[in-house]
Amino acid sequence: MYEVLEELNRTSGVTGSMVVGNDGIVIAADLDTRYQDETVGALAASITANVNKSLERLSEEKLSQLTIEAMNGKLFMASNEVGILVVTAEKNVNIGLIRLEIKHALAKIKIS
Repeated sequence: MYEVLEELNRTSGVTGSMVVGNDGIVIAADLDTRYQDETVGALAASITANVNKSLERLSEEKLSQLTIEAMNGKLFMASNEVGILVVTAEKNVNIGLIRLEIKHALAKIKIS
């Protein structure tokens, strides 16, 4: 799994990535040192749980991918049966490229 994260982190504009369980427990992480793994993991689990509850109320499918745009960067979260893939990126990153790389990474994480 660490190889998948390392490969993802080589994508232009990506500053780090991690996989956390739906409970927020860190499974694997390769994040920028300015972020604490456990904090980001707990945040990702909380955000995805709240979004899933909201989608359920709207009779929609479960969350597949979420993008948060902040002043200094972007945060991507994608769910699969293993947990949540979290990717941190620069603010001017190519969103389409990151989403494509996340899709490829999720396919590899399923196999791992």
